[in-house]
Amino acid sequence: MEEATKNILVSSPQGVFAILVAVCAFWFYVEQKTKWKLFEYIPPLLFIYLTPVLLNNVVIAGWSAIPTASPVYDVLKGFALPMMLCLLLLSIDVGAAVRIMGKGVIVMLIGTLGIMVGGMVAYFIVHRWLEPDAWMGFGALAGSWIGGTGNMAGAADALGTSPEQLGLAVLADNVVYIVWLPILLGSKSLADRFNRWARVDKGRLAAMEAAADREAKEELPPQMRQYLYLGVLAAAVTWLATSVAPKLPEVRIWLEEPVLTASVWKILIISTLGIMLSFTNARHLPGSHNVAMAIVYVFVAGMGARASLAGLAQAPVFLLGAFIWIFIHGAFCLAGAYALRVDVHTVAIASAANVGGAASAPVVAAAHREKLVPVSILMALIGYAVGNFAAIATGYLCLWVGGG
Repeated sequence: MEEATKNILVSSPQGVFAILVAVCAFWFYVEQKTKWKLFEYIPPLLFIYLTPVLLNNVVIAGWSAIPTASPVYDVLKGFALPMMLCLLLLSIDVGAAVRIMGKGVIVMLIGTLGIMVGGMVAYFIVHRWLEPDAWMGFGALAGSWIGGTGNMAGAADALGTSPEQLGLAVLADNVVYIVWLPILLGSKSLADRFNRWARVDKGRLAAMEAAADREAKEELPPQMRQYLYLGVLAAAVTWLATSVAPKLPEVRIWLEEPVLTASVWKILIISTLGIMLSFTNARHLPGSHNVAMAIVYVFVAGMGARASLAGLAQAPVFLLGAFIWIFIHGAFCLAGAYALRVDVHTVAIASAANVGGAASAPVVAAAHREKLVPVSILMALIGYAVGNFAAIATGYLCLWVGGG
């Protein structure tokens, strides 16, 4: 039913925003209170996306709960999303990750390359059965698998990904996670055989754990003034990027469509400035990651509110491409482990830091080597640093192999 022919129960911007925030809060509350096993395999993100899809698309007696278009969605895209990306990148500590994991960081980046190559190969195989704009959905999914949910949102904004294609990316992200996470967790049982195969130095694990102990530090709860400092930094970066990006030229490389548009420039500028700030004392401001993730969940809920259920009809083919894709990533991780003589624990954490981000890497680290939980988060943050750049590139590579 068209928007003009149905009644909207809640249409005011204040009400729509309240509903989006309430949806996010509800699913995290359910996760915390029930401790359902379901949430170990399907994170709240999928439910946070799908609930507004239903609130928008399900019409009862001529009424739906929320509108497809609202000023709230524009504010989330134009202001909240750029601020989120800046905050997400502030806490990166590349030096600490390298000091602890050493060659494991290189294995993670090889896995990142596997995601870029795998996305291109998988899209080439399945694109003929997908919509012409599916390459944008693949680019958004690459953002999640290289960095995390924030990178998915950033890549989606840069590439102009439709709410329906973002929904397919969210769905594929969660379904593949159900299969991939048990593989990463179960790989611990293969440690001895894997480490012999990869010719791992027997002192490697002890050296990593000793380095992790040296880097260990306690983060204090953020104070009110520190939230203001974070707000100033994020707002200034957002203002600068949104002011400069429209003035930069569009660039075409080998595609008919411009590769560097104003929206791409904006995300790249924000990413670059956020990474630069992470090398300053701004990195030590507590709370930036949690604030950023709260924003990104509301943004994803807003994308769900704009989506159509009809767009999810491509899900089976999109999922097939995602499974081809993830196993190519796995092959790259194994090749990196063998070439660099890296243990199975590091490889599992490296893959989780890519595919699952900061939410999943600690889970895998805790199952393998508990002392490596803090550094697993640092590795995921490196994924945040490269995620926007690599995901945008992956999206355009998919467009290229699809004949765009």
